[in-house]
Amino acid sequence: MTIIFRHDMRNKRWFLFIFMSFLCISAVHSQLKEALLNALTNNDTAETIQLPSVDSIKMEEMEKALVESRLTEMNLRLEMEALKKASFIEDSIQRVQQRIRIDSLRSITPGIPVVVESDTLYYIYSKRGGVSPQVRARIVEATITSLGKRYTLQPDSLYIEETDITTEIMYEDKVVASFTDQDALWENMTRSELANLRRLIIINKMYELQKEYGFMQLIKRILLFLLVLTIQGLLIWFTFWFYKRAKFKIARLKQSKLKPVFYHNYEIFDTRKQVQLLLFLAKLLYYAIVLIQLIVSIPILFSIFPQTEDLAYKIFSYIWNPVKDIFAGVINYMPNLFTIIIIWLAIKYLVRGVGYFAGEIESEKLKISGFYPDWAQPSFQIIRFLLYAFMIAMIYPYLPGSNTGIFQGISVFVGLIISLGSTTVIGNIMAGLVITYMRPFKIGDRIKLNETVGNVIEKTAFVTRIRTPKNEIVTIPNSFILSSHTINYSASAKEQGLIIHSEISFGFEEHWEKVHNLLIDAALATPGVLEKPKPFVHEISLQDFYPIYQINAYIEDADKQAQIYSDLHANIQDLAGKAGIELLSPHYYAARDGSMITIPKEYKKT
Repeated sequence: MTIIFRHDMRNKRWFLFIFMSFLCISAVHSQLKEALLNALTNNDTAETIQLPSVDSIKMEEMEKALVESRLTEMNLRLEMEALKKASFIEDSIQRVQQRIRIDSLRSITPGIPVVVESDTLYYIYSKRGGVSPQVRARIVEATITSLGKRYTLQPDSLYIEETDITTEIMYEDKVVASFTDQDALWENMTRSELANLRRLIIINKMYELQKEYGFMQLIKRILLFLLVLTIQGLLIWFTFWFYKRAKFKIARLKQSKLKPVFYHNYEIFDTRKQVQLLLFLAKLLYYAIVLIQLIVSIPILFSIFPQTEDLAYKIFSYIWNPVKDIFAGVINYMPNLFTIIIIWLAIKYLVRGVGYFAGEIESEKLKISGFYPDWAQPSFQIIRFLLYAFMIAMIYPYLPGSNTGIFQGISVFVGLIISLGSTTVIGNIMAGLVITYMRPFKIGDRIKLNETVGNVIEKTAFVTRIRTPKNEIVTIPNSFILSSHTINYSASAKEQGLIIHSEISFGFEEHWEKVHNLLIDAALATPGVLEKPKPFVHEISLQDFYPIYQINAYIEDADKQAQIYSDLHANIQDLAGKAGIELLSPHYYAARDGSMITIPKEYKKT
């Protein structure tokens, strides 16, 4: 645009100079014409007076004026030549300066390639008006590509059209490419030379595009499309035929080769389940093979036509890129995977070692002072939990995606849910730990928890289960046990003996010593009551109508309390009846007027 503007300014100066020169020459010629007319007029009037002298004077003046006009014209022409030469020199200097500037920019200014079908035709370096080289290149690429895909393309019909500021390559009425003086300077040639050279390149490329997108090529592609479609249909038909044959063969296996699969006495798979499993696997294989065929054939079908070739590559990339990324991710993840495996194996065998020592302590083969055998398994569970938690903390940085925000957000969300919803759970776990190391009872002990009496059959981190004498299973949360009082009947029964007791009332008419002996004899006659320490009797209170006696006896099997109590009460009744002693429980109101006493008939004296 700068060069064009300077040419316009020079053309205006030339036009102004020629116009002024024309005016000067016209003025000189008008002066000469006026002088000649004046001379002729003066000659006519002076003929009568002195003709020869007047003519000579006029002629001298005319010759002098003519010489002056010739000198003026000659000076004007010399000035015009000087200006023209100066203008040419100025243009040459400016052109040289522009060429030097372009040569200096050539090494640091990359050209924008015009690429058609992955083929670089030429480069564009300069702008045209307000259009950048990138936009010019994309416009030329789109134009050549659209023309090249015409079935009626005639590449030789490209022609060149010249204007004052551009040279354009045309096809029919469409501009294919345009070149300016600036483009020619970048290529060190004139616009016409540059346009002719680029026209030959574009013609050759259009011939290549015509071979690729011509009518005959279209017919070949249609035939190839139909061939691929036919082959794919045959493959699917053969796959379905083999699938039907496989189903028939699998159904026949039920009566021939298939046998039930047993683990010890448990039948894992009978022949019917095996046939169903094989049919499912065959169907899955059938769909997988058909899917693989479609994955291969669909991109091939789309790649046959250039218009859908990019879509074929895109479809194939949708399938291939995830598979490739998965394989690449697996290969890149192998070092981290080996690290995770080593950490897991180390923790696994460490847990096994701790479990072995826990088993030795529990069986009392290994004794540690101050550490009870029933602590072994709970302590092992705690240590195992801590070891696995430590293992997870070590493995976490090596997990795929552990450093992503989504993975961390999910981890925080899960942790928040667990923390909000596990208050009671954590409370039970902590209560279970406290109960374990407090040792209020152990598995098999007969305990009483509030109103529940039974044997402890299971202790977990969350609950404790008790079996009652009525064979009822009662599940009690550990936190409830920790906040309640517990009576353990078995803790000292075998070492010191558990004291059972029962209260009985007799009349004041019976001597207390006689009653004591009766109760002690009844206790000693009861199965499960220890002879040593010897049973003893306490007189609890003296009521208004009777005294209350309490028999106490030692037993070592707390689980048989109910039966021992039953036998003890039966013996007391037997011995009291034999001794003729009347039991006053429940109360009896009787007047001693000879009415019957409350002794059973078989014990009455005849």
